[in-house]
Amino acid sequence: MKLLVKWLLCAASLLFVAYVYSGVQVESFTSALIAAFVIGLFNAVVRPVLVLLTLPVTIVTLGLFLFVINALMFWAAASVLDGFHVTGFGAALLGSLIYSALGVVIESALGGLFAKQ
Repeated sequence: MKLLVKWLLCAASLLFVAYVYSGVQVESFTSALIAAFVIGLFNAVVRPVLVLLTLPVTIVTLGLFLFVINALMFWAAASVLDGFHVTGFGAALLGSLIYSALGVVIESALGGLFAKQ
């Protein structure tokens, strides 16, 4: 149940990112649902490989390169999907920062809502 609610809220947060930032466009809530799924899939499968491969760069930049990896996952999802568009890398970086911040808020809210008893 928590996973389904998180997926719906992440799709809504993707719509919010598109609303507040013009560099990201989402055509519909269905497109946002698919995009949230693909972003989550990329973050679960591709991101760990990229983090491992770029570990020296990440250490040298004191972890700031992880923002670049997040932006690449956001941009890659937009390039694969119809109905979800990002205008460039800068837009992907800012959009992924907003999306990640909203994801942290969603996760903390759901942690309190679905607390284990």
